[in-house]
Parts: sequence; structure tokens; C-alpha cells
Amino acid sequence: MTTAQLFAEHVKVRQTKAEAALAAAGFDGMVIQSGTPFTYFADDQDAPFHATPHFAHWCPLEGPQHLLSIRPGAKPVLVAVKPEDYWYEQTPLGKPFWLGAFEVHEVADVQAAWKIVGTKGRTAYLGDDAHGAQTHGIAPGSVQPTALCTRLDWDRAYKTPYEVECLAQAEQLAARGHVAARSAFVEGASELDIHHAYVAATGCVDRDLPYETIIGLDEKGATLHYIGKRTKKNGKVLLIDAGAKVHGYGSDITRTWTTDKADATFRELVAGLERVQLELCALVAPGKPYLELHQVAHARIGDLLHAAGVITKRGEEAAQLGLTHPFFPHGLGHFLGIQVHDVGGRQKSPEGGLVPPPAQYPFLRTTRTIETDQVFTIEPGIYFIEMLLRPQRTGRLKDEFRWNVIERLMPCGGIRIEDNVLVTKDGHRNLTRPHI
Repeated sequence: MTTAQLFAEHVKVRQTKAEAALAAAGFDGMVIQSGTPFTYFADDQDAPFHATPHFAHWCPLEGPQHLLSIRPGAKPVLVAVKPEDYWYEQTPLGKPFWLGAFEVHEVADVQAAWKIVGTKGRTAYLGDDAHGAQTHGIAPGSVQPTALCTRLDWDRAYKTPYEVECLAQAEQLAARGHVAARSAFVEGASELDIHHAYVAATGCVDRDLPYETIIGLDEKGATLHYIGKRTKKNGKVLLIDAGAKVHGYGSDITRTWTTDKADATFRELVAGLERVQLELCALVAPGKPYLELHQVAHARIGDLLHAAGVITKRGEEAAQLGLTHPFFPHGLGHFLGIQVHDVGGRQKSPEGGLVPPPAQYPFLRTTRTIETDQVFTIEPGIYFIEMLLRPQRTGRLKDEFRWNVIERLMPCGGIRIEDNVLVTKDGHRNLTRPHI
């Protein structure tokens, strides 16, 4: 199918899901706004604009103020706000692949847009301009109504073929950047130059990326979201976490590379975590609790750390004692889609509620049961972080750690291997591995 055909089917699914959600929440329709621009506090600089996720889920039209009206049994009405503004490039709407899915209007300002969409009946508003919406007839209790939003958030976990295709293309684009970044690293480039190699290969400027690149050499790789000065160069270890976007859908890929000069034990840990990550991907299947994958990850990381001489216990025993926690302090993964950390990972049901992670895994973002058409990341890690190891040095389990080995590995930083996977009826499709 063409992109236009896939998108048309995507909008049909969105319409069906929206009609069910509106009926359950007691609304006659909804107006979704792409968002409003804003400036930084006490400044005249605009913050980078990102469309509201609910709008982006329906349409990849970029820019602020656009309105989308959804009503049961009617074609979605899209009002594109195109003000005349000589400060910025004026781009015509043209004939994008998604155009035929909507009844499209172009207007010069948001007031004219509201006149077209109207607010007849009980209409919900999803967006960031509650005051403006109420000015145009939206009731206060109909702004971001929880009963509606929780259902829409729940539905976002299940990707249509169009969404999967966007994500797959985003994987391919990001993979080009990762290959270029690895080459720059091998040549001794600085963290900043590795970043430049990445964006040049993807053809993106920074604001086009789904998130700021994480590029850490050696000990900097132990900072989970490292975005420091990036002056370090000639590294022995590179941890790069970077993605790309296609039609609003972002990939999220992490790789750890080493040179021959890196510590031999650390290189063995990198190779071991690569094997473990692929084993965890192979376990993905409908009906399995995501928490179970996370627990398996801790046990297998326990085996790796024991084999490397870092801790005295192995496997599940190491995990249950908490020996793996300082080395693997984050969750195994998260939902992926319009947002990098997509919504609904801890949601209990379409009606709302939460399934919190166990106390020993507070940063686990996904606690739902794995189901067909979900897309999420699998990203185990091993890090040598003094902040987390410090309490263990004098704790009751201090003798279970081999501190001489840990001290030797501290300058190596950390390891993370991350793929993006689609859940299929029979297991999973790894969206990342065909490309890198």
C-alpha cells in the first residue's frame, strides 16, 4: 500500500476509536488544537514548537493553531491556520499524502478557524489553550476531559500499519546517523563532532530530532542522559542514544561501541549485554507482562556481572539481593510513538487508573501486559555510577561487590543497547536490527 492508502486506513481507525471514546465519555464531538507557540519567561525567544500529541496522532501537519474537528459519522474537518507573516518562510499547503483524509480549510487566523469548526452540542477540547477554547464556546468541564483523554491515551498503545511504517522509516534514518557517529568515534572525534556527524548523516537539524542526542565518551557514558559540554575526544568507549522522526513518529536507538584500547573485561560486558538484549527481544510475545521481561533482564545482567568478577552472586539471587540495581537503575523500556516516552505504559484500563511499578523498580515506565500492535523499546544497561555505588561501599552487602574490579571499570562509563520492537501475533518484529 502507498503512504496515502496507509494513512487513509489510519484515519478510519482513529475515527472508529474516537467515536467509541466520545460515546463512552458523553461527548458529541471534539476539537483538537495543534498547539500554541510560547516564549521563554522574561525573554523574547520562542521555545521550539511541538504539536500536541493528540493532534499529531491524527495529522502530521506542522505548525501552531491548527484545529481538527472530529464528530461521529462525519469526515474530519481540518482547519489549517496560515497567517501572513514576513518574518518566517511562507510554505503552501500543497498536496501532501494525507490531504484526502480530511475536509480541509485554510484561514489566516485562529478566530476564523473556530468559526468553521464550531462547538455545537457537548464538544470536548484537547489542546493547550483552555482560555481561548472557552472564549469560543467550550465549557470549562469539557477542556481536556479525563474520561475522554484516558481512552484516547489507551488507544495510542496500538499502532496502525501507517504508524508502524513511519516508525520503520525513522529507524532507517536514525541508523544512518549511528553508522556515521561510530565512524567518527573510531577516528577519534570529540563528542560534539560525533553529534555533528550524526545530524549530517540524517539530514536533520537539532530541532527535527525526537530528543536531544546523548553522546558520551568513556566515563560520560555513565550519565544516563548525558548532554554535557561534549569536549572530550579520543575515547575508548562511546555510548550514543539518538533517534530520528518521520511524520512525527520517533525512533529511539542506543548503541555502545568500543575500541581495542578499552578494558578487556568491559568489552566482554558489552558483548554480553548485546547477547542479553537480543535474548530479551526474543521473549517478547502477546500475553506476557512487561514486568516479567524487566525481571529477566536483572537476572541475566546478574549473570554477566558475576562472570566479569564484579559481584559474587549470579542470576536471580543477585537480582533479589539488589546487587544488580546500582548497575541497572532504569526500566527496561517504554512505549514509543508520537512521543518518545509514549503515554499509557502504566495505565490500568481505558477508563484510567494506574498499575504502579514494584517498589524495587521505581523507574519502570511500562507495567502493562504485552499485546499485539504495541511498540516499545528494549534497552538493558550496565553502568558504573559512583553516586549509586557509594552507599554499597559501606552497606551490609559490601562484601558481595568486587571493588578492585569496579574501580578498574569506572572510567569505562556505561553500556546500553536499545532496539524498538513491534509486537506481532506470533512474537515480535525488531524494527531496529535490519538497519544497524
